[in-house]
Amino acid sequence: MCGIALVLSGGGRVVVAPSAAAAAAVAAVGIQPSDEGKGVTVDELKAALRRRGPDSLGCERLRVRADGTTLGSDGCDCGVGNGGDVGNTELCFIGATLQLRGAEPILQPMVGQSGNVLVYNGEIYGGVHVADDQNDTQSLLSSLESCCSCECHALVRDEACLCCGSVGKSVPQILSTIKGPWALIYWQAEGLKNNVVWPGCIREKKPLAPTVKVMESGEDNDFPESTNMSYWEELPCGIYSIQLKSLEKSGMCMKEACVSEVRRHDWINSSLDELIQWKRKSIVPTVDDLTSHQNSVGDYCLSQSFRNSTEADKNAAYKVLIALRESVMLRTNLNRLFQDDLNKLKDDELAPIAILFSGGLDSMILAALLDQCLDSKWTIDLLNVSFDGQLAPDRISALAGLKELQRISPIRRWRLVEIDTVLTNLKGESEHVMSLIYPSNTYMDLNIGIALWLAAGGDGWVDGSICNMQDGCRYKYKSTSRVLLVGSGADEQCAGYGRHRTKYRLGGWVLLDEEMRLDVQRIWKRNMGRDDRCISDHGKEARFPFLDENVIKTLLEIPLWDIAKLDEPVGKGDKKILREVANLLGLKEAALQPKRAIQFGSRIARESNRKNFGSNRAANQASAGSVEIHQRAR
Repeated sequence: MCGIALVLSGGGRVVVAPSAAAAAAVAAVGIQPSDEGKGVTVDELKAALRRRGPDSLGCERLRVRADGTTLGSDGCDCGVGNGGDVGNTELCFIGATLQLRGAEPILQPMVGQSGNVLVYNGEIYGGVHVADDQNDTQSLLSSLESCCSCECHALVRDEACLCCGSVGKSVPQILSTIKGPWALIYWQAEGLKNNVVWPGCIREKKPLAPTVKVMESGEDNDFPESTNMSYWEELPCGIYSIQLKSLEKSGMCMKEACVSEVRRHDWINSSLDELIQWKRKSIVPTVDDLTSHQNSVGDYCLSQSFRNSTEADKNAAYKVLIALRESVMLRTNLNRLFQDDLNKLKDDELAPIAILFSGGLDSMILAALLDQCLDSKWTIDLLNVSFDGQLAPDRISALAGLKELQRISPIRRWRLVEIDTVLTNLKGESEHVMSLIYPSNTYMDLNIGIALWLAAGGDGWVDGSICNMQDGCRYKYKSTSRVLLVGSGADEQCAGYGRHRTKYRLGGWVLLDEEMRLDVQRIWKRNMGRDDRCISDHGKEARFPFLDENVIKTLLEIPLWDIAKLDEPVGKGDKKILREVANLLGLKEAALQPKRAIQFGSRIARESNRKNFGSNRAANQASAGSVEIHQRAR
């Protein structure tokens, strides 16, 4: 993921409106407050963004006069400006790039022929045409340059502009067509009859908010002083326009920033609206529906149950399998620039794609699908983190999963990277991760964040005897994969959490459906931003195949009773549809794996409870999962 930001300053007040990735909340790029107590400095912002985008760092600066006229853009060092001359507003766009696409290296921000400026982070899998030799940012800027800038066109869904008759699309219309995760800040010169900034972002069709901060000294701190991030505000998700009007016309005080109007725009895409609403047509089965599925109930062995499944069950599983395979293919296609980088190294030295790997159902499905999508000459790194060595449940299942993957694809080089550590050795790292996960601030969030951050780093050991590498020796290894596949979204959409079983027991299919919808609609706020920021901090990009638009659509078209059967045992009825997909892939053992969250599977939760509360029992009594970090730290 790239890191992008806009610093808008004028008079005695500075507004930072960053959008640090499709992961959004730039709050969390890991910046500490400056010593002067005035919030984050631009240099600190640039350093944090550079961790996300290690390939290049660029800046562009614009000045808007008090009368609304704009001075041309130029490169800049983006120091802590005061808005330039009295009455002027200065905009500094910052772009740190992690480039995974295009024939030539690019530098952000990109400036169009009309003076428009774009900083972009994300992947375009459809909606906007991207040629094989082009980068996403180049293609998007080309599309945005053709947009009409009339105010009425930005507020309606009509193709043609009512003011000027232009048939070009508006900015919201272009952005609503993009398939894939993205975040951007776009300066449209003379837009909406005045200069306008378009900040916005979306993560796999669940938007992740950009953040805006008005930085002033003397604000209260919520986190411990060493990790205070409370000066960032996370906005609701969507497409916004920030209109810069003449200070003279708006009557604003010269000491105030020249931001006179902020608007939120609707998505202009009916299919996108439907995905966001997340409504399933078939929720409660009829007697006939249940009768037709009786053959798939009884035998506890899932592989036997699949052989006894109805044709409807099998057809549903095939549809999900096809959608997931296409999703993985889109997210792992090695484009020309990436391919050139790969060819510089020996085949057996490089794994272009890695998987955050527990050996559980979701990561095993992703591994098997990646094997089908990636040329067999490439190694696949399986990144597994443990806080209890070989005894952690996730390590045990990862070793078993490795054997099963070797069985179904013996010609593939599978490299299990064992990342081992102890929590007591991670004081500095823990403070850094606390800044990344904000505004999440519970011990559960911190435990998950640390585990993900360490796993994404890919720094561990490889046992050559089980991976058939290095003459069977155990050796130190650090993964260089810049794309990581993550199984987020599978539990929310397929009833994988324990609370789903509880809701089903209390209120049947209707209550289960309501709980799943709630989980999907809040995943961007509870999970995705936190997880993406922790992974992207290593200059790597997390990709989430289960949250592809077509995968979501396919799962919603399947009756709920084919997705899960929660009156059956754990490890069978939960995520039933995905267990059938695993069987289709030949993953018989993985199809029986129970759900295990990373904080428990890696055993970081146990170590954290002992460290912060003295024992697991004390932690449970204190409801550790919901205790805010700063409450314990004071």
